[in-house]
Amino acid sequence: MSVNNSVTVECLVVRRSCLTGLFMTKIARNVLITLAIMMACSINASAGTKNNERSFDWTPVISAIIQVESQGNPKAVSGKSCGIMQITPICVKECNRILQMRQSKKRYTMNDRFNAKKSKEMFLLIQSFYNKANNVEYAIRAWNGGHNYSKRATQNYYEKVLRQMN
Repeated sequence: MSVNNSVTVECLVVRRSCLTGLFMTKIARNVLITLAIMMACSINASAGTKNNERSFDWTPVISAIIQVESQGNPKAVSGKSCGIMQITPICVKECNRILQMRQSKKRYTMNDRFNAKKSKEMFLLIQSFYNKANNVEYAIRAWNGGHNYSKRATQNYYEKVLRQMN
């Protein structure tokens, strides 16, 4: 990430506006939006981390996913998915498996899916384990379709989340 993130994002926005209309394909628009989002999700140096590790600000992605999944309703239920981020039992089990591998005593329960803070923690835990590169597209698609997602099957979801981020 360069120091001129805001300038780069502004340039992308200007380029995007110049390309709108007949000349801009859906794919080109999604690529430009994704690039702008990735730059806008700034990487901030974390104080006190070992070896100068950096943490990624997932706030815009989480906020957009919450809107798409539940419109912010922590009591939302759809089939086996629950809470603001519509977390499944499999996701809770996977979070607990990751915690166990990391030798943490912390564990999540099925009821934690209804807790906004804990739901966000689970999202971040999954990203820290499976998405070390902090790839925004991967995060969005994998949240919808699992880690071996199909681009085709997750395309509509991906576009909805991107629209929420704008």
